[in-house]
Amino acid sequence: MQRRDPDFDGRFFVGVRTTGIYCRPVCRARMPRRENVTFYPSAAAAERAGHRPCLRCRPETAPFCPAWKGSLTTVERALRLIDDGALDRAGLEALADRLGVSGRHLSRLFRQHLAASPVEVARTRRVQRAKRLLDETDLPIPEIAARAGFASARRMSAAFAAVYQRPPSALRPRRPAARPPPAAACGDPMRRPRP
Repeated sequence: MQRRDPDFDGRFFVGVRTTGIYCRPVCRARMPRRENVTFYPSAAAAERAGHRPCLRCRPETAPFCPAWKGSLTTVERALRLIDDGALDRAGLEALADRLGVSGRHLSRLFRQHLAASPVEVARTRRVQRAKRLLDETDLPIPEIAARAGFASARRMSAAFAAVYQRPPSALRPRRPAARPPPAAACGDPMRRPRP
């Protein structure tokens, strides 16, 4: 972390107790004091502990953590299904049934490998998708909510309030206003008036 080594980007996340923010280990922000730092295996674990994402290093852009790909193929498959929106359309038990395990066992595996529940991971992924859409498009908030997997714009706003402590509209980048086209001149400027 002190070297900001990119080889460790996505392998862990750094929560800073004094600011309440979590970062990637490559973040260019001032190095926090060691006693104020907690390390987390996933972004969802950092959010579960009450940290909000850094707006400078954008931890939602970190590569997937290799620890997520442990020896348990059940966790790998669950993550792929969550990425495909499995928890957007149905609950935890339906996801667990697709994987051939109980919901309780799946939650235990997630806590063991990611220090967060499947529902918390899904929420983090939805927020990350929505944040990317806010950054990269001019879509209206309700459409972003639907595309990101939220049941409604109100649920998306509640998730953003919990994670970023701001509404989604406050995180949308400011774009310069489009200039109106020049007013059309009356008549042909090259045409001379008749005598």
